[in-house]
Amino acid sequence: DVGAGGLWGQVDVVFLCLPHAAAAATAVKALHHNVRVIDLSADFRLRDADVYAKWYGHNHPAPELMAESVYGLTEFVREELPGAKLVAVPGCYPTSILLALQPILAANMRLSSPIIADSKSGVSGAGRTPKQNLHFVEVSDNFSPYSIGRKHRHLPEIEQVMGWWHSAPPSLIFSPHLLPVPRGILSTIYVPLVYAVEETAVRTLYETTYANEPFVKFLPAGKHATLGHAVNSNRCAISLQLEGQTLILTSAIDNLIKGAAGQAVQCMNVVFGCDEREGLVG
Repeated sequence: DVGAGGLWGQVDVVFLCLPHAAAAATAVKALHHNVRVIDLSADFRLRDADVYAKWYGHNHPAPELMAESVYGLTEFVREELPGAKLVAVPGCYPTSILLALQPILAANMRLSSPIIADSKSGVSGAGRTPKQNLHFVEVSDNFSPYSIGRKHRHLPEIEQVMGWWHSAPPSLIFSPHLLPVPRGILSTIYVPLVYAVEETAVRTLYETTYANEPFVKFLPAGKHATLGHAVNSNRCAISLQLEGQTLILTSAIDNLIKGAAGQAVQCMNVVFGCDEREGLVG
């Protein structure tokens, strides 16, 4: 307890890796002492207290702060992060899906519903709480869907950000799965287009968007993103191909780094005006 020893004055920033609700309560204390907060829980990712209550099963402990947080997907909020007092680190699945979708959403391309995001995560993505389905004998040599369709808590977070980037965002079907590996997320995302486009035009859009990003690698034609492109790094690897009027995006991250701790450090670096790459492997 930092407060118990009167140590708040010696702290510049706190990283909160606490359960939902507990993180918000601690953030309030830190902000009261003018300490910056990088929150890895879901407490400040959503902007609507009613949506938060619906998905997390309790009222938000500090709804007055929800609109003040910066959603820390660094690649697209660099102007908002410097000096920010409260940063909400995006969830692991949202990171993999949103980085893949951002260029076409920001271009306001005409899209049909639904976008389908089929994501596979290493077992660490399911958290540390002991559960029968996470035992070694349950996970090994197995491959399991969970919270599929529109039931996962990350769904409203993803759709919220899609709404920031697109004037008429499509609905999302999000189906996560557990892979029998320790870490990593691979998302394959199917985006129906209203009009036919040339793959070269879409590829140019992605190349332009991510040309100077230290932690996003857009792969050339014929290459597909794999866990091997991203695990043990803060990198997001993205690939695409076009089949008729369906754009197929593949995105790979390490859920424990770009999907959590690494992205938190990346945010902190920008908040304090440091080199964004400091302490990170890209």
